[in-house]
Amino acid sequence: MLHNFGSINLDHFYRVPHLVRPGETLASRDYRVGLGGKGANQSLAMARAGGRIRHWGRLGRQDSWARDILEHAGVEVEAIALVDEASGHAIIQVDDCGENAIILFPGANHGTTEQALDEHFAAASPGEWLLAQNECNALPRLLERAIEAGLNIAFNPAPMSDAVLELPLEQCRLLFVNRGEAAWLAGLDESSLPEELLDGLARRLPGCGTVLTLGGDGAWYQFGDERHFQPALPVTPRDTTAAGDTFIGYYLAALQQGRAVTDCLTWAATAAALGVQVAGAAESIPEAAAVERALRDGIPTLHRSGEETQ
Repeated sequence: MLHNFGSINLDHFYRVPHLVRPGETLASRDYRVGLGGKGANQSLAMARAGGRIRHWGRLGRQDSWARDILEHAGVEVEAIALVDEASGHAIIQVDDCGENAIILFPGANHGTTEQALDEHFAAASPGEWLLAQNECNALPRLLERAIEAGLNIAFNPAPMSDAVLELPLEQCRLLFVNRGEAAWLAGLDESSLPEELLDGLARRLPGCGTVLTLGGDGAWYQFGDERHFQPALPVTPRDTTAAGDTFIGYYLAALQQGRAVTDCLTWAATAAALGVQVAGAAESIPEAAAVERALRDGIPTLHRSGEETQ
C-alpha cells in the first residue's frame, strides 16, 4: 500500500491565447472547474495505473464530489476529511502552446493537525510507502513520523521553496524533481546540463534515488552508479497541466508492481505523453489500458476533443 499525504484542489481553468502579462487584462475563451491538486492528481494517476493507493487529505464539505471522483477511480478515501472550510483551489491559465501558469490557494490543505497524523499513521505499516508533495502543512512533522514508522518515503518538492532545504531529504527513498527543483536542491544554475544536475543531486543526497523529469527533454533515473535515460515521446502538447503528476503516479504504480526501473520510466513517460494531448488535470490522466495500447501500437494523435485520429 502507498499512502499519499497530498493536496486536493479545485482547478479553475482559463483558456487564453498567451499567458497574461503584468498589467494586462486578457479575455479567456473557455472556463472549466475540475479536480486537481498535486496530491489528488498523483493519487488518481496511481489508481488508474492499477496501484494500491490510500489518500490522506482534507477537503471542504461542499466539494465532496471531488472525493467521489477519487473513490470511483479506486483510491481509498476513508482518510480524506470533509471539513467546514474552503477547499484549496488553483487558478490555471493555459495558452495556445499548451503552457500553463498557476496561482494556488491552499485552503483546507493547510489544516492538518497532530491528531490527524496520529490517525493516518495508525493505518500504516513498516515497509509501506508514503508519498508527499509541498502543498500541505505539517510536512516536517509528517516526514519525521514516517521515518520513525519505518515507511519508504517518495517526495515531490513542488512547489519548491527554501523550506524544503530544511527537510530530512537524505531519508527519502525516492525523489521526483523537475529541472528547476533539481537546480535549487543541488545549488546549480537551472541551465545546467541534466548530467550536471544529477551529479549535484548525487553529491547532496547520495543515498536517495532520483527521478529527474524534463518535459520534452525526457526523464532520468539515478541511484548510486546506476543511471537511466528515458527519451520524450513525440507528441504535440495541448495542455501540460498534471503531466508531471501523471508521470509520478504511473511510475510508482509500476514500481509497486515490481517492474524494472527502465519499465517504470517507459510506462510513466507514455502515460504523460497521452495526458498532455488532453485539456485539464484529472481529466487528462489516462487509464492503464490506454497506456498499454500506446506501448503496443504507438502514441496516437488526439483531436482537440480528446478522441484518437484514425
